[in-house]
Amino acid sequence: MRPLLEKVRPPEGASWAWLDRRLDDAIPFQWHHHPEYELTLTLNSRGQRFVGDAIGDYGDGDLVLVGPNLPHTWASRDRIDPAAPHRALVMWFHPDWAAPLVGLLAELRPVGDLLDRARRGLQFSPEAADTVRPLIEAIFERPAADRLSGLIDVLRQLALAPATPLSSPRLVQAPSGSRTRIDRVLDHIHVHYAEGISIPTLAEIAALSPSGLHRLFRRHIHQTITDYVMRLRIGEACALLSGTGLPIAHIAEEVGYDSLANFNRQFKALKAMTPRRYRARFESR
Repeated sequence: MRPLLEKVRPPEGASWAWLDRRLDDAIPFQWHHHPEYELTLTLNSRGQRFVGDAIGDYGDGDLVLVGPNLPHTWASRDRIDPAAPHRALVMWFHPDWAAPLVGLLAELRPVGDLLDRARRGLQFSPEAADTVRPLIEAIFERPAADRLSGLIDVLRQLALAPATPLSSPRLVQAPSGSRTRIDRVLDHIHVHYAEGISIPTLAEIAALSPSGLHRLFRRHIHQTITDYVMRLRIGEACALLSGTGLPIAHIAEEVGYDSLANFNRQFKALKAMTPRRYRARFESR
């Protein structure tokens, strides 16, 4: 199932969009993406959350920030209070909205770091969600002209809050300009991960010895190069499994696996299910 492109339109006189979504029957599975960031607080609902290649359960107070063009959806199982509707407080803002703010205002620099991390999707800790929940609910009670400052306050608090990345890293466009050693290494990996990664080549790019490269990578990325490449490959495979009808063997080859058995083994180790079962969860919707 390919994710649908959703059009988000801010209301007249506003630079960002919001929605207090209330559903009596269910939150339906609607696999979609859009160029905006999306901050969603889900209330009185239980079910499954799909963000990129991440599938997880959610409950009351689930708070997630989804990055631009990252496919996602929620699908409810039941309401916590059967007498009240499923509710999602949703806020959308474009990267072009955020960039001038975090670029010009030093007080918002941590928000810029938050948005960089959110490109993989972020789930905030229950404690963080509890802290900002009254602030988010208050946004929706304000007049439209007063809501902007509320959103900025929420983002400033979340920039300092614990959050867990959801989706695996995916192939991204390498930024231009001056790059640090680790950024140059990551740029090369993200472009060539499906072709095979040469440690001597990466060491040359970083202007380090192989042992120095491994120390640099562990210090900045907190995992080995091998594990990082595996996660990239499996992340891309998940996108192909959910978004195309390509045969699994073809997908394995496409993301850099010579052996289908090795692909199946690593996929199951990382996702706790086989590629076939992963695809079936999307086909059944």
